Amino acid sequence: MSSPTSFASLNLIPELLRAVEDQGYIEPSPIQAQAIPAILARLDIMGCAQTGTGKTASFTLPLLQLLAPNASSSPSPARHPVRALVLVPTRELAAQVEQSIRTYSKHLPLRVAVVYGGIDIKPQIKALQAGVEIVVATPGRLLDHLEGKSINLSQVQILVFDEADRMLDMGFMPAITRILAVLPPMRQNLLFSATFSEEIKRLASQFMRNPTMIEVARRNAPAELVTHQAYEVDSARKHALLAHLIQSRNMQQALIFVRMKRDADRLTRQLIKDGLSATAIHGDRTQGERTLALDEFKTGKIKFLVATDVAARGIDIDQLPIVINYELPNTPEDYVHRIGRTGRAGTPGEAISLVSPDEKEYLAGIEKLLKREIPRLTAPEFDAETRASARSSPSGAARTSGTARKSIETSERSDSGNRSARTRSAATGVGGNEPDSTTRRPPSRDDKDANRMRPRRQFDAPAPHTSRLPTPGGDFDFSKPYESKVKTPAENEAAAATSAALAASKLPRGKHPKPTAALFRRSVQTKTDEQN
Repeated sequence: MSSPTSFASLNLIPELLRAVEDQGYIEPSPIQAQAIPAILARLDIMGCAQTGTGKTASFTLPLLQLLAPNASSSPSPARHPVRALVLVPTRELAAQVEQSIRTYSKHLPLRVAVVYGGIDIKPQIKALQAGVEIVVATPGRLLDHLEGKSINLSQVQILVFDEADRMLDMGFMPAITRILAVLPPMRQNLLFSATFSEEIKRLASQFMRNPTMIEVARRNAPAELVTHQAYEVDSARKHALLAHLIQSRNMQQALIFVRMKRDADRLTRQLIKDGLSATAIHGDRTQGERTLALDEFKTGKIKFLVATDVAARGIDIDQLPIVINYELPNTPEDYVHRIGRTGRAGTPGEAISLVSPDEKEYLAGIEKLLKREIPRLTAPEFDAETRASARSSPSGAARTSGTARKSIETSERSDSGNRSARTRSAATGVGGNEPDSTTRRPPSRDDKDANRMRPRRQFDAPAPHTSRLPTPGGDFDFSKPYESKVKTPAENEAAAATSAALAASKLPRGKHPKPTAALFRRSVQTKTDEQN
């Protein structure tokens, strides 16, 4: 199929053409040229395209045109039922899709709302009760609204799955099944993603009606305008190499990916310590913090954004020059989504990967998926600096200088070194042959493991506990019958009366306590004895 030369040839209504022209777009992308006519023909679609090629607009524009006849300017919520539902895996992607719908629908009286977790649900309930035709949602928060009966999906005409493979990876299949159960059976279904697996095709066969497959690029292919590079480096030297690349290449903006949330926070602290403006975005941060981090990164206030794969989908930044894989992802498909943040809308991009020895298997899987070999590069200045530091080190250990020195934690150097010295001294009995602390090299991982495996100092066993037991004729005489030491009530009353009498004898005149029953009985008994 030949691509149309303009959006007007796609039979879009004038309101949508005006919105497209306002954004400066002239020619549709390949996925837009094929998907828009098919969706307007009300076919079920499975669209696969490279990330950053206008995939979102390929379903947003025809969706708005199909809903335009039902658009109403009435303030009544009954005139604005939910007619289209767009499901996405992450909050960032939900916000991006919602913004795209608002951009292209600004000349139409259609309402849109976005619902996702991590924020207060009350404003979302208020927006839904006011009436909206289009809802963009994550599966989990949409279930919350369904259980709270704050949304009605009985009139949905169009269902869109964006990044369906990611939703399956994140374990949303049970939620998706519950959502599908409340939707009308007669509807139009659209699936769009940068990657398609066989699992996605099996899922689509369960609820789609003879879907049309639109695949404008090789499946799971990255953008062709992205150049790939790899640096082989030990894990302990990754931060030093990253700092060297940022400084030597004068990077002004880069998106840096790691696998774990704690690694994102740790690397961010290291970059800030290096004097760089950096922040992190991952699942443990609140939605407000994530939104602020993205806004500051897009505006250039923050130059380096450290992210986990949760942010790989949905980050749409114009002309992002570099994506850095500080750690390679576990799956090759996630690599495609990571680097898809650069090389968008016809602009070139660069993908740099720092590969440790234990990540070479991941790199081989990525190369197999891309059907190309990623060039291995070296940093001569960084390697020369490291070798020079190693030769100049008094102990012969490799030390880094400049930007590399910042990657070594001084507290670990001093505290761990002193502990290792004390451990070796206690284990060998030699205390005066250790080098001075100013020239001792930082303990390596092998040193720490060796210290932990060194046998502990043997201590003398404590003397057995002996306790003296009572013996007959000693502390206790077992030949005598047992005598209870519990007092009778009469004895208790007599003791209380005696104590009260003693206390009263010591009180000053006029301060005697009131007589008790026991004192009264005792006084009567005393008078009787005297009379007898």
